Amino acid sequence: MGIQKDRIKFNVGGKIFETSATTLANAGRNSLFGPMFDDNWNLQSMESNDEYFIDRNPACFAVLLDLLRNGELHVPAKVPEKLLYREALYYGLLDHVRAAKWGQFDGNRLRLCASITGRAPGDGTAIRAGPDGGCCVAHGSMVHVYDWMLEEHPTINLDYQRVNDIGWIDSENIVISACERLGKGDGGMGLFSSSSGELRYKFHVSHEDQVKSYTAGALSFSSDYKIFASCKGRSNEYGIGVWDQVTGKQIDFFYESPGWSLGDADRLQWLNGTNCLLVASLFPRKDNCYISLLDFREKRMVWYWSDIGAPVTIDEKRVRDAIAMEESSSICVVNEYEDLGFMDLRSTVGSVRWSSRSRLLTGKMPEEPCYPKLALHGGQLFSSMNDCVSVFSGPDCVLTSRLRRSYGGSICDFSIGGERLFALHSEENVFDIWETPPPPIM
Repeated sequence: MGIQKDRIKFNVGGKIFETSATTLANAGRNSLFGPMFDDNWNLQSMESNDEYFIDRNPACFAVLLDLLRNGELHVPAKVPEKLLYREALYYGLLDHVRAAKWGQFDGNRLRLCASITGRAPGDGTAIRAGPDGGCCVAHGSMVHVYDWMLEEHPTINLDYQRVNDIGWIDSENIVISACERLGKGDGGMGLFSSSSGELRYKFHVSHEDQVKSYTAGALSFSSDYKIFASCKGRSNEYGIGVWDQVTGKQIDFFYESPGWSLGDADRLQWLNGTNCLLVASLFPRKDNCYISLLDFREKRMVWYWSDIGAPVTIDEKRVRDAIAMEESSSICVVNEYEDLGFMDLRSTVGSVRWSSRSRLLTGKMPEEPCYPKLALHGGQLFSSMNDCVSVFSGPDCVLTSRLRRSYGGSICDFSIGGERLFALHSEENVFDIWETPPPPIM
């Protein structure tokens, strides 16, 4: 960059600050200071005695200016963190603050940073991490949204429609799937503003040129701006619907074949490498488990597994969750004892190779244990079991650490995103936030 070494003066709330163009350029083009530079990152011409007046908090400006100078965040005790975050938002420096506040996500180095008590009566049912470090939590027909500062936004109320799944398109937009109330025709999916809770538009299912009422279940999103949802209607519209994220228009529908249960799927996962969709319908919602890969280009099922016809002893190995691991061309499943199982996607018909080496059960079982769930992030596999989350690392999925706290009871759901792990407890209506500490200053 052809940055000049000019000195720049700011009058912030009556206090004078002086810095260099080099320091200010660290704020980036999208910050408040970006327009002060030309396309070649040269400071726009100004008189040496000129100063820019900004009617904001000077103490916060001092912290942010120091962050631009050395990349480190030091917040004095007299500066409230939430005030600093609001000031950082004004200057366009939130990403700088977030990057300095916690390090790159590593499951083996996570530390509990906060716990938030639920705002609604009853147990939470689902939690989803947002791309910017916030999250949303479903309680029955309500969804509570939190930004990365853990401040709650207006609640989204679906008026007695039970929420089935939630997904973030970006930090400003949330997709919610819900059950249809019998005779009401008000289920399906909607796109909501994460900041205001406003319904922006609904996603319709068309069958034989007619708009149908339906219940939407599990959600997934692809890199080319498609939304996938498990759909169950009153007529023949059972299967997986596909919509455009930008327009909200239905663009495809994969109808389920006899004997399979796509409309009742518990998990959907888009696989970028193979351009296929993992669809899993799992016990106990279904008597039998079904896992398949759908190719929408060829309109066919290219891989499948089911426990139909398995020996009676398979009850000990009922699949509770499944996740595809594209790097190893496999699907990982977990049972109620937290045994991990693996299926080879290179085999036409799947079979499970179970392993108990990852089992992590210590102490007394909780009175209301929760079914385990799986997640992948940064090459690590995560599995929740009762009141802890286990972390598995390496190609052999070796248990390397666990996350546990004594308050809140069993974990009913967890989610990873925005460099954070969120764990929702079932008994005390509380969720925890886990972060990786920033690297030590050398």
